Amino acid sequence: MDVKEKYNSMIKEEAKRLGFLSCGISKADFLEEEAPRLENWLKENRNGEMRYMENHFDKRLDPRLLVDGAKSVISLLLNYFPQEEQIKNTFKVSKYAYGHDYHHIIKSKLRELQNFISEEIGEVGGRAFVDSAPVLDKAWAAKSGLGWIGKHSNLLTQQVGSFYFIAELIIDLDLSYDTRVTDHCGTCTACIDACPTQAIVEPYKVDGSKCISYVTIELKEEIPTEFQGKMNDWMFGCDVCQDVCPWNRFSKPHSEPLFNPHPELLSMSKKDWEEITEDVFKKVFQKSAVKRTKYSGLTRNINFLK
Repeated sequence: MDVKEKYNSMIKEEAKRLGFLSCGISKADFLEEEAPRLENWLKENRNGEMRYMENHFDKRLDPRLLVDGAKSVISLLLNYFPQEEQIKNTFKVSKYAYGHDYHHIIKSKLRELQNFISEEIGEVGGRAFVDSAPVLDKAWAAKSGLGWIGKHSNLLTQQVGSFYFIAELIIDLDLSYDTRVTDHCGTCTACIDACPTQAIVEPYKVDGSKCISYVTIELKEEIPTEFQGKMNDWMFGCDVCQDVCPWNRFSKPHSEPLFNPHPELLSMSKKDWEEITEDVFKKVFQKSAVKRTKYSGLTRNINFLK
């Protein structure tokens, strides 16, 4: 085993110890395949009001513009699939937002991994990324062999499906690199057929402006009337395309206590949600990503669903 392979396996072992589901490593260079895809997606206005997607176009495609001297992208997956879900026939929250905001949890794990690398390997420069910078998470995870991009545009694996967060460490250390895995969507169109708003406009292409997650979280104005009767009771995010995916029958519950939901979240009925007060909102979503939409945003969504 040469020194690069040795470092590679050391990093992966530590990632596992920190609770990450899996870890893959790829060479930090220009994402050639993604460039035309991203350009066309933006030209077609698939980003809706997510104007930030138009910023830092070059940085999104080349990590060397984000981190000086970047040599490797370490991609990591962290499972969030819950043990228990909300009761039936209620207004729904996407599973990723059940517990504490993942940004803080993953950031601290990434810091630990970065410290480990510096202590065990030497002074290594780099930055940690969790959804907070122009990094194409799914593209890097796929390039690092952690899965393939499914027809619903989420990362998929044969072993555990798609209910996990993706994060990266971009560092200035040369490592040995993993290779891509093959696409296993085959002829399946379950996600395309099930999407309530037909947001998956063709295999592997999602119109963000039609997606329920976008409408309930990113959209700040009133929800357009065209979404009336199509929201399937989702008040924050949407899991439909993942719930129907055959690969998610292999999802296993996470083991991160901070991702466990507030007990009230699982038991609240539609009536409870319709009558939610700001105090209850703060209590149930004290440290959840749902705080992004604020009490006013959540009640706007609930009122639209009534």
